[in-house]
Amino acid sequence: MIALGSLFSRQPAPLLGLDISSSSVKLVELSRDKEGNLVLERCAIEPLERGWITDGNVEKFDEVAEAMRRVVKKSGTRTRNVAMALPPSSVITKKIILPGGLSEQELEVQVEAEANQYIPFSLDEVSLDFCVIGPSSNSAGDVEVLIAASRKEKVQDRQGLAEAAGLKPVVLDVESYASRLAAGRLIRSLPSEGKDTMVALFEVGAFTTSMQVIRNDEVLYDRDQAFGGAQLTQLIVRQYGFSPEEAEAKKRSGDLPEDYAAGVLKPFVDSLAQEVARALQFFFTSTPHNRVDHIMLAGGSAALPGLSEAVTAQTSFPCSLANPFEGMHVGEGVREKKMRREAPSYLTSCGLAMRRFPQ
Repeated sequence: MIALGSLFSRQPAPLLGLDISSSSVKLVELSRDKEGNLVLERCAIEPLERGWITDGNVEKFDEVAEAMRRVVKKSGTRTRNVAMALPPSSVITKKIILPGGLSEQELEVQVEAEANQYIPFSLDEVSLDFCVIGPSSNSAGDVEVLIAASRKEKVQDRQGLAEAAGLKPVVLDVESYASRLAAGRLIRSLPSEGKDTMVALFEVGAFTTSMQVIRNDEVLYDRDQAFGGAQLTQLIVRQYGFSPEEAEAKKRSGDLPEDYAAGVLKPFVDSLAQEVARALQFFFTSTPHNRVDHIMLAGGSAALPGLSEAVTAQTSFPCSLANPFEGMHVGEGVREKKMRREAPSYLTSCGLAMRRFPQ
């Protein structure tokens, strides 16, 4: 009997990447064409009100679940399997070395024994997972294993949200891992396929900017800082007397008074570029490194006019916007102009959608 899989090459089951941040829910769905190229089938964003998600914790469960239902409807997808992520602060990760050639069951026993040393909670209270990364570079015959653990209630929160929105959670990732997966594609498009290239990835969120310094898929340094796009909204409120909701809506649509660009936007962009330069300086003083080869900006505020130029001026390192859909074919269900404008916001959700395909 011939296995049907050998006659009809099938894609892994469709999967939505759904990223829940403090300011919005972002959805991405990818497929591959016959040549194996990635295709962007759908993407959509639905804003969240301030305080619904705080520091990665779901404060307004019903409202967030409803926003998830709206983003799924807006995207037009029929897919119900979803990959979601937890913030790095909710997950303890540790790399360990174990003997090669262990069965799955033996690995599980060893991982649990090791996890007990690193996790400050009882193992009954955590969801534990692991994956074999590959052979250890330091000890022959051993393998490097990544352990990830999170409090069960954090995991159940995300699962419950998906189910309340009519979705089926099949993957739970870590936000920074998902954004690195999507950024990895962009790094490989740099000169000499990004080999040995030191890239500083900044994700500028509403309230927090996270920085990861990556070289050859390895994270050399990561740090979060308390600045983000919400500060621009506050400046607009102060300058023009709008309500915070009005200010946010006008910021997104660009419907602002004539003096906005010079009086509010430019000073904010300059201060954001200074924060990026300060974060890099902190990296240089606390590690043996004294330069990066490239800066990538992602997140909702990354596309502010003039920001990448201001960062290059402040740091003297080349800087670009991270468009996770670069080099992908675009499906008919995508409004291309809107997608290009919002592309840097989708880095994490794109990485989650990429979990559909074996890496």
